[in-house]
Amino acid sequence: MNGETVRRWAVWAPAAVILLAVILDLATPTPVTTAPLLAVAPVLSAPLLSRPMIVVVGLVAMGVHALLAYLDGTFGWQRGISNQLTLVAVTLLAIALNRSLRYEHTTAQHARRAAATAVQAVLPTPPSRLGTLRIAARYVPAESGALIGGDLYAVQDTPYGVRAMVGDVRGKGLSAISAVGIDVGAFRFAADQAPDLVGLVDMLEEALQREGQRRQGLEQSEGFTTALIAEFAADLSCVRLVNRGHPPPLLLTSHGDVTVLEPSDEAPPLGITSLGTWATTVDTFAFPPGATLLCHTDGITEARNPAGVFYRPESRIPHLLELRLKAARGAQPVDPGTVLDLLIHDVSRHSGGRAQDDQALLTLHRPLTEAPRPPGGHHTP
Repeated sequence: MNGETVRRWAVWAPAAVILLAVILDLATPTPVTTAPLLAVAPVLSAPLLSRPMIVVVGLVAMGVHALLAYLDGTFGWQRGISNQLTLVAVTLLAIALNRSLRYEHTTAQHARRAAATAVQAVLPTPPSRLGTLRIAARYVPAESGALIGGDLYAVQDTPYGVRAMVGDVRGKGLSAISAVGIDVGAFRFAADQAPDLVGLVDMLEEALQREGQRRQGLEQSEGFTTALIAEFAADLSCVRLVNRGHPPPLLLTSHGDVTVLEPSDEAPPLGITSLGTWATTVDTFAFPPGATLLCHTDGITEARNPAGVFYRPESRIPHLLELRLKAARGAQPVDPGTVLDLLIHDVSRHSGGRAQDDQALLTLHRPLTEAPRPPGGHHTP
């Protein structure tokens, strides 16, 4: 049962309480009164109904109480009038509570819209297509009220091919969001300027170092960003990767096989040059037609079930895709966005429905059949 169905049935809860009060009153001895139960109905209606309907519920509760007291012969000052006054007071309280809840709801909606606008500025949604490359991205925050944490992704068409970055900033809260904006901005600038991935990483390191100095060295000593940077060949025949302390991406083939693209050399995250320097290793992998590169942050691989078992996407994805194709009777290949939705749902099932860390996911898919790419120029989303 989905949330909308639950809300639709919940509005009948006050009526159910009144009906229950009638049944109990008729089934119990005369000295027993259900007036306290009738008083629950207006309060219960406060978060569920409009103010006019709350008044209706209060009046119905008063009418039902008066009728039951009349039938029992107990409608006097103590058992009748005083209970009626109590129902009036409870109904007025419910109206005040409803007004307060609606004000808070409206305020929260305005704040959420403002936050969503800010998120789009810091972490805009990648384009769904660059040339023949199809793209999908998802963000699942660990905190239900948050829209963004410290994870990031960016995709850009450059003079040197399509380049992408998925990263995870150390820390939480506003400082992490600020760092995400810095990382994404530095990547967008460097991706257009650097002729190769080695130069791109160097430019990212320089940008983070300058920001660390501006913040009086805090970022240099404590802040860092794990990052995976990808660059696709012009004909999409291969993908080049630089991994700086980030979970390795997965390569999904059109046959349903999944390969973990491990880096040939381990390297630390970006932003800790004060501890030393490391050579940038670029790994090249074949990227055949029908292949999908799935990049993610550690919110996926560190999701645990109640027994403490970590989630393994490389083991689960083939099973998920097989089930999807069977359900669709193999009519259409699974699109990149659906792959992410299946994975997010499966991770949620594995971890019991609660994200234990932010999850940023990005898929880049090369179709089996490709239209020719228009010559000249590049696009920067």
